[in-house]
Amino acid sequence: MQISVRRLDKTTIFDISGDIDLAHSTEVRRVVLLEFKEKRTPKVILNMTDVNYIDSSGVASLVEGLKASRDVGSRLILVGLSPIAHEVLQLSRLLKLFEIYDTEDKALEA
Repeated sequence: MQISVRRLDKTTIFDISGDIDLAHSTEVRRVVLLEFKEKRTPKVILNMTDVNYIDSSGVASLVEGLKASRDVGSRLILVGLSPIAHEVLQLSRLLKLFEIYDTEDKALEA
């Protein structure tokens, strides 16, 4: 898994590629929590277009990030969910909790 970072005004975009699984979910959790708890970034976008797989530990990292965003009054937005990631969030009944957009442009406009 790889994570690259882009910053635009008051928005941070994390481009994630690979699998968000037990071996890699801690890195996703670390960068997202740092962005909310220490930097207080108003909007964080997770570009998941190149995420092939996400397991329960990955979902837990996303939920923890969502909670941290709400605690500081920020927004966590998911973009470009693969069919697999969409299905995992749907099956875990978490799809409606997250702010999700098909494209990065739509997320930036929101």
